[in-house]
Amino acid sequence: MIRKPTHPGIVFYEDVMKPLNINVTEGAKKLGVTRKALSEFINGRTALSPEMALRISKATNTSVESWMNMQQKLTIYNARLHEPKNVKAFPRNAV
Repeated sequence: MIRKPTHPGIVFYEDVMKPLNINVTEGAKKLGVTRKALSEFINGRTALSPEMALRISKATNTSVESWMNMQQKLTIYNARLHEPKNVKAFPRNAV
């Protein structure tokens, strides 16, 4: 099994906020979000929304796509843990 991708909130906290000595209250103000929203995100309790990814990309001068890709990898990983067992393949010549 492949290693579980790191939640983008944890990456944001460890790679951006921590080195800059930015606490949750200050980070939330800079991003224009509530303290609760940022706290839940950096603690991995909520998924990264496109809006939050845009805010982070603007604040850090990084691409919104890089942040969304992190979330997509984690979402797909979690979905694969609960793959449905009742899916049947379509016939190959159906199209």
